[in-house]
Amino acid sequence: MSVQDDLMSVQRCLDDLNRSVGRLEQEIGSGGLEMRRVRTDADHLRESVALLRETAPGATSPQPPDLVRIPDTPYNDALWTDSDDEGLGARDRHAP
Repeated sequence: MSVQDDLMSVQRCLDDLNRSVGRLEQEIGSGGLEMRRVRTDADHLRESVALLRETAPGATSPQPPDLVRIPDTPYNDALWTDSDDEGLGARDRHAP
């Protein structure tokens, strides 16, 4: 497993943790000291993993693909001498 795969797995687990903490907050309330500490700790974990993802090896931003320049000049007709017109049939026959 690569570092990026491991980080994605950790991110999914953190997402599950945040959903669970949210459900707990709805059931017990978010005013107690213990619940506030759990919420704060979960938020700190999320921030720490985000920082780790930025500095992890192989965490480069994806590069846009190289663009291929297509000239405006017409193609050489010699390129098409050995091909049939697609969808129109062979040159010596008529389409139905």
